Amino acid sequence: MGKRIAAVLTDLFEDVEYTDPAEAFQNAGHEVITIEKEAGNQVTGKRGEATVKIEKGIDDVKAADFDALFIPGGFSPDQLRADERFVKFAKAFIESDKPIFAICHGPQLLIQTEQLKGRTVTGFTSIRPDLANAGATVKDEEVVVDKNIVTSRTPDDLPAFDREALQLLK
Repeated sequence: MGKRIAAVLTDLFEDVEYTDPAEAFQNAGHEVITIEKEAGNQVTGKRGEATVKIEKGIDDVKAADFDALFIPGGFSPDQLRADERFVKFAKAFIESDKPIFAICHGPQLLIQTEQLKGRTVTGFTSIRPDLANAGATVKDEEVVVDKNIVTSRTPDDLPAFDREALQLLK
């Protein structure tokens, strides 16, 4: 049975950090549901290579409706973390130990939940001090798995990120 994955993103996400894992999840039989401020919105990646139609508005979803959370990088996570609704949504996944997949700048949304203390993660080089300040143990590795949280640094890490995320969905 395929899992339902909530993908939170807005404009200026890192194109391939959404398209590559989303395709890997769908090819493995999982459903990826895109979530932003409002259903029906179109969001565009920062490279202009990917345009994504938003299926659900943040006010219309709750973590209980999904099996996992997926946070692509780019400038999208920094915008989303300024919106308390997305922070609460992400926090609910952490609190219920559901799988969370965050790549590059994706962990910025997790920082805002104040739930990273004692967790081991990675992220893009410029956010690593922020992750450490949030109480996380930070590694410089292509993929870091800490129980239910999978994190990676850059698009170069996508093969390892996809592999470990799919492993967690089994």
